[in-house]
Amino acid sequence: MNLFNLAMANIKKAKGAAASLFTLILAAVLLLNVGITIISSMGGFYGQKVKELHGAHVNIAMTRTSLKQSYVDFIQKYDGVQQTETEQIILMPRTAVRFDIKVKNDFSLRTALLNADSPRSIAPLKLIRESASYEKGGIYVPYSLHASGGYQIGDSFSLTYKNKHYDYRIAGFFESTMMGKPNLAMIAFYLPDSSFRQLQSELGPEADGILISAVFADNKHPDTLLRDYHKQFPESNESIDPGFWSADIAQAQHSTLTIHIVAMILVAFAAVIVLVSMIVIKFRISGSIEDGMVNIGVLQAVGYTSSQILISIVLQFMLIAAAASIMGVAISYAVIPAFGGIITKLTGLLWPGGAHVGSDTSSAFVILFLVLIVSLLSSVRIRSLHPVAALRGGMNNHNFKRNHFPLDKTKGGLQFVLACKNIAVGLRQNLMIAAIVAAIAFAAVFSVILYYNIADHKTPFLRMIGTETPNVGIEVQPGQDSGQLLMQLKRMPGVKKAIILDYITTSIEGRLVMTDFSDDYGQVDNPTVYQGRYPKYDNEIVISGGLARSLGKNIGDTIQVHLGKSTEPYLITGLNQSLNSWSNGASLTIAGVQRLAPGHQGMSINVYLDGIENEFFMSGVKAKYGSMIQSATNTDQLTKNQTRVYISAVFSVMVAILTITVLVVVLILYLVITAALLKRKRELGILKAIGYTTFQLRSQIALSFVPVVIVGVLIGGVLGGLCTNSILKMLLSGAGIYNVQLIIPVPLILLLSLSIILLAYFASMMVSGRIKRITAYGLISE
Repeated sequence: MNLFNLAMANIKKAKGAAASLFTLILAAVLLLNVGITIISSMGGFYGQKVKELHGAHVNIAMTRTSLKQSYVDFIQKYDGVQQTETEQIILMPRTAVRFDIKVKNDFSLRTALLNADSPRSIAPLKLIRESASYEKGGIYVPYSLHASGGYQIGDSFSLTYKNKHYDYRIAGFFESTMMGKPNLAMIAFYLPDSSFRQLQSELGPEADGILISAVFADNKHPDTLLRDYHKQFPESNESIDPGFWSADIAQAQHSTLTIHIVAMILVAFAAVIVLVSMIVIKFRISGSIEDGMVNIGVLQAVGYTSSQILISIVLQFMLIAAAASIMGVAISYAVIPAFGGIITKLTGLLWPGGAHVGSDTSSAFVILFLVLIVSLLSSVRIRSLHPVAALRGGMNNHNFKRNHFPLDKTKGGLQFVLACKNIAVGLRQNLMIAAIVAAIAFAAVFSVILYYNIADHKTPFLRMIGTETPNVGIEVQPGQDSGQLLMQLKRMPGVKKAIILDYITTSIEGRLVMTDFSDDYGQVDNPTVYQGRYPKYDNEIVISGGLARSLGKNIGDTIQVHLGKSTEPYLITGLNQSLNSWSNGASLTIAGVQRLAPGHQGMSINVYLDGIENEFFMSGVKAKYGSMIQSATNTDQLTKNQTRVYISAVFSVMVAILTITVLVVVLILYLVITAALLKRKRELGILKAIGYTTFQLRSQIALSFVPVVIVGVLIGGVLGGLCTNSILKMLLSGAGIYNVQLIIPVPLILLLSLSIILLAYFASMMVSGRIKRITAYGLISE
């Protein structure tokens, strides 16, 4: 009595059903493994990269004239600091850099130029690709410029500082955990020794800078170092030294948040597919027991015990699940690198790849365990099944069922009434189908809404993450009057409005806070305040919801804000949200900033145009006010480039979900209809004998499933439309997002719902095509 052979015989007997179940479990394992691998890997990704590159946990840059030995001593003696290093650099507070080689668009930020030939123990230069051909006029640039900017070895690269261009050839790419992307407002480049000294001599002492790097024995304290540093040395900040910059590894890790969200969505959808698979297994076992009742009785009669038959059934599904799990894990190794490429574009760091045995094992174990539990619970009724009752088809005495929709009393067309009878007879089965369709329709609607708001109608998404969208961004030259330039820009033809919107780092209740400030928040296109209002007066402030929660503050409370040696109280007038503020963000008026730093002015101007091309306006501004402008950026193009990676990630998820939606609908209908045809084979043969055509019978079956699918689609579609914003709010609340108001594209959801319904109808018609093989003669001759 070989139970393995018995299990294999059951699989061979229902090859189509086994293949369908195999595909479902494969999809579930694939999604689950990809999601778990990314989530688990991202948790230690930055830590691994810091260790691999021996990078700094904390970096501080400042001009050489601002450096005091006490600053270095404080960092060296700070609790937990294992190693420090001080290096001379060329520091350019405002440098225009083109990050995308295909787009003529410069972005202004701080730039640090390091000597490639200088020995360093922290973050030593480790080139990914290099060429010795450009040693004299070459420059080494962050790998992010290759991954997301399209630069190649040998391409021309220019830095614009104080309206002068410094041209080089790209000689190689390097990874940097802290200064490889512009998201921390500082980017580093390396020059060979001769080029470094030549540029240093040309720029003079004004560009002499110092980079202080610190490595901790662990990753637990870097954020507190910067907090305590600013508390200890309030005079060391960017309001006094325009070249001052500081960052820690926690801020750098913020760029991986998007991938975390995508991975969580994948895991959530994988959970839906796993649930669907379990429901299908439950249905398959129940159906196989009912359909094979006589065979079970025969097996019991020839000597098989109930336990052996139960084990053979469980083994049947465990074999399918094991094979599907192995295949799903194997395919995940081809899928994960695609997400690794997205991570590389977001972080500028190479995804390590390699084996991920832990997540592979976890994914397979979860699926196999659930299949085992469901199989045991579904087949346990075999234990109480008597051989005689089994040989009778499961009937002990009698089995009379209610006649739903009697033909002589029910109004409506014959085809419709027969379809209704089929729905009523298989009520439990139809509830299962409706639940499955509702779950996958919900997931499909969720993904479509997310993609629509990121790829098509971007405003709600940009507002959610706190990104302002002017048409053109102007960076003012240091020493120039930005207020005067602002007034001039407002008078230019085609300018709808213009505002100052800049950033400065402050300290609030012992926490470093990225604080934006403006002359008029009433003019912003994407307000991020979700409760209360923006500040209007010099003693008012808006803080992020995450900061308010951690401080135990709310609207109407007063907080102390520190900048340099100044400390002032401010009244909280609102709460805002932003993914760009490391969960600690604030907003002040220019007058509010000047209470802390008298004379400080914003050097970034947002310009909103109407009826004029961005490039044409930028050319006019440069021609007229070139001496006052550091750079002019086509912000529309910049936003498009920056959201391209987000669009790619969400598009991949949407395609995966929609593909599996189609797959699940087809497979579920295949399983259910195939089982129904086997069960109703005699009935269908009789119906054909009395005159029903194959098309009529196929239509009956299709119509009996379409209403069920419609109910499932309606439930899933409505829940998707109503709950998407709430789910995103729940997912993003840990990142400081408390208000999500994505647009719900009702026409698109209706189109998607209609497509699923039509898919179900045509799939039902296709699967039920085997009815044409059923004949009255065939039934008699069997």
